[in-house]
Amino acid sequence: MTGSQDPQIRQSAAVMLRMRVKKHWKKISPDHRESLKAVVLQAFQQETEHTVRHSLSQLSAVMVKHETPDRWPALLTLLNQSTHSNNPQDRQVGLLLLSKVVESNPEPFKPHYRQLLQLFGTVLQDLNNPTALYYCILTLTAITAYTGSEEMNMMRSLVPRLITALKSLIKADENQASEAMEVLDELMESEVSIIVPHLAEIVRFCLEIGADTSLSDSVRVKALSCISVLIRLKSKAVLKQKLLNPILQTVFPVLSAAPPPGEEDPEDEENGDDENDNESPKHLAAQVIDTMALHMPPEKLFHQLMPLAQGCLASQNPYERKGGLMCLAVLAEGCADHIRTKMLSSMLQTVCQSLSDSNQVVRSAGLFALGQFSEHLQPEVSKYHTELMPLLLGYMSSLNRAKIGHLTKAFYALENFVENLGDDIQPYLPTLMETMLSALCSSESLKIKELAVSAIGAIANAAKEQLVPYFSPVIESLKGFLTDTRDEMRALQTQALDTLSVLARTIGKEVFSPLAAECVQLGLNLSDAVDDPDLRRCTYSLFSAVSTVSPDCLVPHLTAISTVMLMSLKSTEGVTAHLEEDKQFVLLDEDDDDEEDGAGDTILDEDGENDVVGQNVAGFSVENAYIDEKEDACDALGEIAFNTGVAFLPFLEPSFQQVYELRDFPHGDVRRAAFGAMGQFCRAQHKVWQANPTDENHQALHKLLAVVLPCFLEAVRGERERQVVMGVLEALNGVVKFCQAEALQAPGRLGEISHVIRDVLKKKTVCQDGGGDADDDDEQQAEYDAMLQEFAGEGIPLLASAVPADTFMPYLNELLPLIMNKAKSSCTVADRSFSVGTLGETLHALAKVQGGRGVAGRLSNRLLPVLVGGVKDQDPEVRNNSVFGLGVLAQAAGPIVVSDYPMMLSLFSNLLAKESDRRVIDNLCAALCRMIMTNMESVPLDQVFPALIAQLPLKEDLEENKTVYQCLAFLYSNNPALIVSQLKSIVAASNHVLGTKDIDEETQNTLLLLLRDIAQRHAQEFQGAVMSLPAEQRPKMTAAVTQS
Repeated sequence: MTGSQDPQIRQSAAVMLRMRVKKHWKKISPDHRESLKAVVLQAFQQETEHTVRHSLSQLSAVMVKHETPDRWPALLTLLNQSTHSNNPQDRQVGLLLLSKVVESNPEPFKPHYRQLLQLFGTVLQDLNNPTALYYCILTLTAITAYTGSEEMNMMRSLVPRLITALKSLIKADENQASEAMEVLDELMESEVSIIVPHLAEIVRFCLEIGADTSLSDSVRVKALSCISVLIRLKSKAVLKQKLLNPILQTVFPVLSAAPPPGEEDPEDEENGDDENDNESPKHLAAQVIDTMALHMPPEKLFHQLMPLAQGCLASQNPYERKGGLMCLAVLAEGCADHIRTKMLSSMLQTVCQSLSDSNQVVRSAGLFALGQFSEHLQPEVSKYHTELMPLLLGYMSSLNRAKIGHLTKAFYALENFVENLGDDIQPYLPTLMETMLSALCSSESLKIKELAVSAIGAIANAAKEQLVPYFSPVIESLKGFLTDTRDEMRALQTQALDTLSVLARTIGKEVFSPLAAECVQLGLNLSDAVDDPDLRRCTYSLFSAVSTVSPDCLVPHLTAISTVMLMSLKSTEGVTAHLEEDKQFVLLDEDDDDEEDGAGDTILDEDGENDVVGQNVAGFSVENAYIDEKEDACDALGEIAFNTGVAFLPFLEPSFQQVYELRDFPHGDVRRAAFGAMGQFCRAQHKVWQANPTDENHQALHKLLAVVLPCFLEAVRGERERQVVMGVLEALNGVVKFCQAEALQAPGRLGEISHVIRDVLKKKTVCQDGGGDADDDDEQQAEYDAMLQEFAGEGIPLLASAVPADTFMPYLNELLPLIMNKAKSSCTVADRSFSVGTLGETLHALAKVQGGRGVAGRLSNRLLPVLVGGVKDQDPEVRNNSVFGLGVLAQAAGPIVVSDYPMMLSLFSNLLAKESDRRVIDNLCAALCRMIMTNMESVPLDQVFPALIAQLPLKEDLEENKTVYQCLAFLYSNNPALIVSQLKSIVAASNHVLGTKDIDEETQNTLLLLLRDIAQRHAQEFQGAVMSLPAEQRPKMTAAVTQS
């Protein structure tokens, strides 16, 4: 290493020495360590070849990992001298060494950070030495996550120089620049406050790079991705500093750029796979708009964005039309409410017109947009099925002639649209199933078969039991695919498993149960025979689907199933460490006498992917398939644990341990699934305790809750990703709803949960940008931020129903103003609806708990004006929730609101005269029923009752049938003459619901008892009422009352 004339030999020696040092450092005597340190530094100083210097600096880095820098003063001296040298070459070499040793172990250098930052301030101005800039920025990137508040101001002052340095590095070496730009990501993710004062400058820099078509894609992608991250973390500041318009002005031309002559965009290529990972500037431009939609108030965004989108859509250039459609498509998720309530028909019209565009690129984008709309704009978008289904079926009829790439998009649109149709799918079902079954039987192409299998799953989600006539041919096809072990069948098998899972959940227990055991066996055989993360993931989904229909079939296989799933959770497969490595060496460390791992130490195969722990790992990337596998394994374990109950007990502890480990996993989807599974485990343990109420089971439940609930609360406060926090709140609500008072037994827990809800409603958590700016009283917020608060608000009625009302009252007092605030007329429809809806559900909960009447009575003066205001709202959903709220207020508060009955009745009477929305009318009927049952004497029944009966049967809110028929039974026992006076209408309405799914079993029984009693005691009137029914309906009623 120090004596050879041949640089390749010197480099090999440095690499081999590094391997030995890494493994055997503990065995080297202290004297030898000291002499080795001296030799390495001497070799480094006299070396002239860059590749050898690189290897020597990596060797030093490994030594620093074992020896803290303070135990190697000579290294610090050398670094100090070389980085401050007047000779530019020395500075370069010193910075190379510095970057390697600091990256390998950033923390022990903390005492030197201020000195380093001063050095960087100087180096960043040395624009003629790009290599020095590069190593300087890499070192800065390495220490950013470890800097403390004392270094903040120095870091902040470096930002302008950093940007100038990056500009100059881009001119010198785009690859190095692309890597160096990660410093911006690191600064944003670990300490965004450093960036905020320079926000405008960074945005302008990134826009300049992103727009420059002469630069490489990788640098442009980095720049545009920075803008996405800034919008995600600091959307308010971006808006405040008026950066929205400049960003849009840059992003639109990138989004609608035509590809180079003779080429196509990757997603338009015939064999183009949509799953392409190589991200392009165009892809990132769409992501920027997507991020805006998710993180900005729709009103502010649309005001500036729509003129640009409309310009594109009206253009003569097909790629500009495509850009306009891509823009509409990516808005659908983040701005769903805004689009559904204000602009759905015009946007749908634009998309439908694009489906007949002369250019296929535009038609493909239109199909993508339609798929996005179908996924995110429910339920309104489904109401357009008479216009959209013929267009989509038209595409399907050309199955054999169309290009596969284009067909894939048509299937995507069809699936997303059909999946949410519900009963409206009926008229299209024969054509759809004929098309799909013929594709399964006759198509040569495996891809088309795969698309058809996937579509059948979507159709099943809507059609449910209506799919029974097609069940046998579908199952036969799926079985055929699942037993064919050829490699090219893999994608089709994955899809077949997915669709099988959907059928298990939708087709009905009777039909699917006979196949359950065979399906479990198929799944187990496949996961044994094939090593593929996607396939395993789908077998897990299949097992959990079977557990909902026929849990007993899983019980004999729980050992096998849980073993495979836990391996998926533990596995680090698909996690690649990015090694900074001399790639050309394949070395074997011969004398492997190391006890720690007996395997031959093969270092680095050709492509540098051999994951050797402790090499200079520059970061991790995880293949998506393995992430999905972990996510689905968590979801499935949770559901199987709950559905198999006692049988799962032996596996609960190990499963919980493994899932709990994943709460800090780098990928948000996995964290979210892990929290969801923890909630399921709590519910499973509660179910076991209820079935078998021993002390042991009770203690196990509380032991679990004592770990899980604090973990949930910590995550809501500290987790950075909104989607994960929503998942945690959903899991928390599920546990409270299921375990009730048990979940709140520990001292202080009710208060802790209430305070977390309060923090989310006040936007105080990390993922809400830590409460925003102090002067931020702007009520407009992104829809997803509002949705997060809705998840928190849903916890309030759940807590109210789990403990005595007086226990919850102090917390409720604190939470109610935060909810009532959102009922103001200046708030969005979604906020107003959420506000009155939460008040109604909370009152509904109070009506059923001990002390609820007193608490509801004390609250009535505050709540009444809010609910009365809501009944007069422009929006039907707000009216609906407010009417419900007034009904449950009357029920919960009892006598104290009787004095308000005249005002409420006159309000309802005015509403009924002009209301056209059926759901509101149904809720109005139920509210009147609640008022009658709570205080009959205060309702003028001779006027109210006929008006109420005239609105039956209920059309939309069928759950309220329970309330209505309870009320009829109540009135019959208190005032039979009143019921008999309206008997014709009552018999007609009852005939409509008897023996249907419109009423539950309990209501069915209440109704039958009522009718039979009337038929006995008032035979003549009853017979008259039956005769007034249409002739074909009479037998049903007669049979109902004569059966015992």
